[in-house]
Amino acid sequence: MNRMLLAAAALILAACGQSADAAPPSVAVTNAWCRAAPAVAPAGGCYVSLKASSEDRLVAVETKAADRAEIHTMSVEGGVMRMRELKEGVALKAGQTTEFKPGGLHIMVIKPKSPLTEGSSVTVTLKFAKAPAQTLALPVRAMAAAGGHQH
Repeated sequence: MNRMLLAAAALILAACGQSADAAPPSVAVTNAWCRAAPAVAPAGGCYVSLKASSEDRLVAVETKAADRAEIHTMSVEGGVMRMRELKEGVALKAGQTTEFKPGGLHIMVIKPKSPLTEGSSVTVTLKFAKAPAQTLALPVRAMAAAGGHQH
């Protein structure tokens, strides 16, 4: 009887196209940091590099260090800098690194509860469509460490 149940379970898994050894989806996070901002700044920028093991999507960012966090993009159109929230998140292609960096994709922390000062950190939770959420403490670096644009 036990052998029949095991055989049935194996057939069900094979029919679903899944293997008992299949790795769960994951996202590797590297180069995670936030840019220092003046104490009166209403928002600050944070940056990460994300590499997904399979197709995925960063769908949200949460933090208790600010009123809220949003996924943003920045572009320059006609000499004017424009930022917009990406409400649908950002697609992550399998095996490719998606860079959140100054002047492009970034995490916006809005109304930080304490100033983003060099040497401190900002704890954020990255939420993905498939991979498990990841909570990280992003170190705050000097504004000059990131280059030209200020948030």
